[in-house]
Amino acid sequence: MQSPIMLTDRAAEAIKDIISQKNVPEGFSLRVGVRGGGCSGMSYILGFDRKRDHDLQFEHSGIVVFMDERHGLYLMGTTVDYQDGLDARGFTFDNPNATASCGCGSSFSA
Repeated sequence: MQSPIMLTDRAAEAIKDIISQKNVPEGFSLRVGVRGGGCSGMSYILGFDRKRDHDLQFEHSGIVVFMDERHGLYLMGTTVDYQDGLDARGFTFDNPNATASCGCGSSFSA
């Protein structure tokens, strides 16, 4: 099965740095998902969590990624990147399913 979510090399390196600096507990891995809210209707979830029922599990660049299978409808084909420039810093989401997004890029509508 092809992964519904891709991580760029920059995102993978930033996530590895966070894992080593924040001492993420054993058994926790990266979770990518969505939730209702935000200025465009849905917000992205990016954090560390344990595997749950209904989770799909993938691996990118040695990073285990969990995603609730029900979020696949909204996230299929999404690429997570990390920007570290003067005008932007942090994780960004390139989501082909988003029909509109807010200026900050952290929420969207599908």
